[in-house]
Amino acid sequence: MFVHTRREREVAVGTWLLLSAQSADRARMEWKKGGIALLRCGALFAAIRMNGDLVRAAADTDDAERVDAFLEEALCGGPVFVDQHSAQYYALVPASMQDRREWRERRHLDGTKCLGRDSYLGVPRPEFTEPDHHFSYWCVSMDGPGDLCPVEAVSQLVTYGQYRLATAEARSGA
Repeated sequence: MFVHTRREREVAVGTWLLLSAQSADRARMEWKKGGIALLRCGALFAAIRMNGDLVRAAADTDDAERVDAFLEEALCGGPVFVDQHSAQYYALVPASMQDRREWRERRHLDGTKCLGRDSYLGVPRPEFTEPDHHFSYWCVSMDGPGDLCPVEAVSQLVTYGQYRLATAEARSGA
């Protein structure tokens, strides 16, 4: 049995993510200088963008630490990062997610979007896991190269968050 340190996993994850960069050298420099690298979606992974209201509604809390714990459990430890400026969460999923009927037909319109082919995404460095130190950070770290969120778990989270938002809106309007 091999034991890998957190740093070794972060290096392996970073190397894997860089396979999606137009230029790995440029992306490495972007990570070094600004902490965010522009990566292409649709080949190795897709990303489900979820607005913060939807995620917080599903988690039933506004507390960032509790939201992060909820995401880790709900998405079976799959990787998620958040851009705190835009309040958008990004769950990394298999590239095949973009071909699923509900995303092709855009059934999950409210507060979500599947970023697949022809989409680029600013991805934080794998070691950025602290909300107080980085405006974009991994609220659920990628455990290893290619370790992505289960597609059904993401779809269920989105559906549940939309249900909770609709329920809250109906109550406030009554």
